[in-house]
Parts: sequence; structure tokens; C-alpha cells
Amino acid sequence: MKANKQLYLRKDTRAQVGIGTLIIFIAMVLVAAVAAAVLIQTSGVLQQKAQATGKQSTQEVSSNIMVKSIEGVRAKDNSTTMAGNVSLLKLNVGLNVGSSPVDVNQVVISITDGTTTNNLIYANNDKTYESAMDNFSSDGTAAENLEALLSNTSTPGNNAKYFFTADKIRDEDGSFSQEKPIMNTGDLVTLYISTVSAGDTSFKEVGSITAALKDSGLVVGPRATMNIVLTPESGATTVAEFVTPSSYGIRENVQLYP
Repeated sequence: MKANKQLYLRKDTRAQVGIGTLIIFIAMVLVAAVAAAVLIQTSGVLQQKAQATGKQSTQEVSSNIMVKSIEGVRAKDNSTTMAGNVSLLKLNVGLNVGSSPVDVNQVVISITDGTTTNNLIYANNDKTYESAMDNFSSDGTAAENLEALLSNTSTPGNNAKYFFTADKIRDEDGSFSQEKPIMNTGDLVTLYISTVSAGDTSFKEVGSITAALKDSGLVVGPRATMNIVLTPESGATTVAEFVTPSSYGIRENVQLYP
């Protein structure tokens, strides 16, 4: 029997004391503080980058130009004497729902008839070719600028080979002008592309425009396969591909797309 066994509590009062221990403790605190500061700064930078990336990704997905329709206009001398090819393309375009505003001045249109490709910028863009379209008027009418597109020769070349013009159809917020063509959701705009062929420069009228037509290098004749790519400053590109009718008949205006 061990009923009378006594228990004793061992006393150990020894501990690390002194300047060395204090230095180690302070060093640990400093290291923890520096690590916390680095983590906070890194998390802040990553958050900012994530927000910027998310915004850019959303813009790339949502900012998209929609081609509503494409109409071709044939040059003419009168109501019965018309060119055999389409001399002007009218692209009616808008924006997808939720799209960010699009600056038409920064849109690039690539158009090809299978033989020739023209890369076009807006007539008031003076950054790419070091000059805006010859005879472009920022405070003029769309008809005046369309006439310049069809007729005048400029530096670095023929207007029709390097530029396109535009006009508003619906612009309730007043954001679109010839000088600053900004498209917002709900706006409807017509983009004009000259497709005057070398054999049709003798004609004098295109729609309501009377001008000395200049060759665009393109030929939009019957059964032609046309490919048009619209590339905005940001966002997805838009492609419109179509085959022209087998015959234009006596029609001056031809529906080409869709």
C-alpha cells in the first residue's frame, strides 16, 4: 500500500534573460512586421491588377460592333445607264447590348474582293497616314465628306483606297459628329466604303452625290465574294462575308447582307 506516499512539485525558476534574448525578440517582431507589410502590399497590387484585367476582359467580350445590313449602290449617268459593278457600300452598324462606347475614328475596316485588299481608317484619322482624308471637313456635312471620299485624290493616295466616312442614323445622346464619331449603345450609324472600279470612273453619280469618281482598286461585280472585317480599338472583331447576286438587273440599290 502506498497511501502515505508524498508528492512534491518540482520548482524550475530558470529562464533566458539578458540583452541577447531581447535582441532576438525584437528581431522576430521586425521580421513579422516586414512580412506583414509585404503581404499587404502584394495583395493590394494583385487586387488592382485583377480589377484591371477583369475590366479589360469584360470590354473585350462586350464591345462588339454589329453589322445590321449592307447595301450596295451602283454609279449611274441616268436612271437607265448604270455601272456594271457596285460603286459604294453602305454598312448600317450598331453596338451589342452592354457594349462600351466605340470611337469610330479608331476603327479599321479591311475589305477584300478576293484580289485586292484595302485597309481603311476613318476620314478624320490623321495618326496612321500622317494626314486626314483630303478635303475632309470636321464641321461639314456627311454628304460633303462622302463626295470627297468618292472623288478626290490625296496624300498618301486615293481617298477610296485608304479611308471610309460615316453618318449617323440614330444618335439620341448627340455623341456622334463628323469630327468625333463616338458610338454608344442604341446608336445606329452608316459607314460608307467606296468600291468604284477602274472601269466605272466615267459615271458621274452615286446616289445623290455627283462627283468625278476615282478608282478604289476593288471590283464588286456579280457573283463576287466579299469579306469585310471591322476591328475596333478594343473588343472583338466583326466579320461580314457575302456573295453578291448573280445579276444586278436594273436595280440601283442592291441588298447584299444579310
